[in-house]
Amino acid sequence: MRRVAIVSGAGRGIGAAIAKALGREGYHVVVNYMKNDAAANAVVEEIRSAGGHADARQADVCDPVAVGELVGSVHEAHGRIDLLVCNANTVDPPFEDFGSLPWERFEEKYVGELAGSYHLTQRALAVMEKQRSGRIVYISSTAADLVGGSIAHATAKAALNVFGRNVAGFAARYGVTVNVIAAGVVDTEATAVAVNEESLRYFKEHTTFSRLVTPEELADAVRMVANDAFGAATGQIIRVDGGLDVLGQQLSISGRWNLPDA
Repeated sequence: MRRVAIVSGAGRGIGAAIAKALGREGYHVVVNYMKNDAAANAVVEEIRSAGGHADARQADVCDPVAVGELVGSVHEAHGRIDLLVCNANTVDPPFEDFGSLPWERFEEKYVGELAGSYHLTQRALAVMEKQRSGRIVYISSTAADLVGGSIAHATAKAALNVFGRNVAGFAARYGVTVNVIAAGVVDTEATAVAVNEESLRYFKEHTTFSRLVTPEELADAVRMVANDAFGAATGQIIRVDGGLDVLGQQLSISGRWNLPDA
């Protein structure tokens, strides 16, 4: 029986790359989208052209009624849900300084971030519970650990990380694994709009390979944690940031360790 995956926000960028990668893995991929049906259908067509199986389904993942209809229709059509990837960017982050950031803008980002994963998780997990199997993956961000960007975005992603770990503890009783992929700065159109050239140059220079992470590399990480061979790992926050964290925290060798020159 063909495995079934739901990928939220799969019409472009990271979500589209994940959907295509899962299509190549043999999943029937449900390409969820909010507004851009043309983009979502283009992803579906690319998956099908490569010999895969997919369909596009519109739903606002922050709306519990819409999510219930989405998950219900997928379950009715296929009889199972094997993988849920919560990727949708439900609310763009506000970048005002904290002193001038209205609570409403902060709250919108924080609540929207969690709602987009909460409703999907609750309903998909009910299906996985009956199957006694499944995988859930959240696409988060290393922004949760950064200071100096959007305080609302960082706080929301940190909350998503904690949410994912707690869901993992709950879902384990059903044989369901839950992991978080914390993305570094990813080379997408959205990043180009949100991050200025100076910051992009900094991020590129502070990765081990002097470039941004690609959507395809994020997709590879999702494929890894969705694989049955990875079933022993759950509740993990897996950084895919090109080594930014390593380079940012590594100790200066000179003067700290009595080590021979390389």
